[in-house]
Amino acid sequence: MFRVPVKFCPGRGIRSISSGDYSNWLQKRVGNGKNWGKIKSCLIDAKVCSDFNQKFMNDTVDVLYTRHLSALQAGCCKPSDSCGFLYKSPINWEKTPTNSTSDPDCNAWDNQINVLCFNCNSCKAGLLDNLKRDWKKVAVINIIFLVFLIIVYSVGCCAFRNNRRDNNSYSAGWKHP
Repeated sequence: MFRVPVKFCPGRGIRSISSGDYSNWLQKRVGNGKNWGKIKSCLIDAKVCSDFNQKFMNDTVDVLYTRHLSALQAGCCKPSDSCGFLYKSPINWEKTPTNSTSDPDCNAWDNQINVLCFNCNSCKAGLLDNLKRDWKKVAVINIIFLVFLIIVYSVGCCAFRNNRRDNNSYSAGWKHP
């Protein structure tokens, strides 16, 4: 399992995400090397980090830290804050020789546009966070649709019952004794 500490840095808009907030089944599916390779390829093709770089190209590190980045941007396009890398541009960070962190994501980071932090646990956790948000939106839409269907069904049943009752009263009135 991949774990990244949960934190929101006040005044720094960037947050770290924990994969521990998601089901074990989903974590295993995302963490599976074969599946992750396909997901990573899609993320690279979608130019998640290229767009991130273009959008924040003129930002200083202090300005970048005040931005509210998506979970994918924070997890895949920049190294973890704990790495202590020197900022050059949004996707270009210089590794410092004095940094001795135990975070495996720091070793996985590379400035190449097709590598960046796509092999990092924080990227996987960022994807899980995006999935969780999207699934919540779909769940809300499904609930609204279900309520709408229940209302339509109830109105239909009432109309059918009233129509049946009206037809019975008309037929009773037309009979001759």
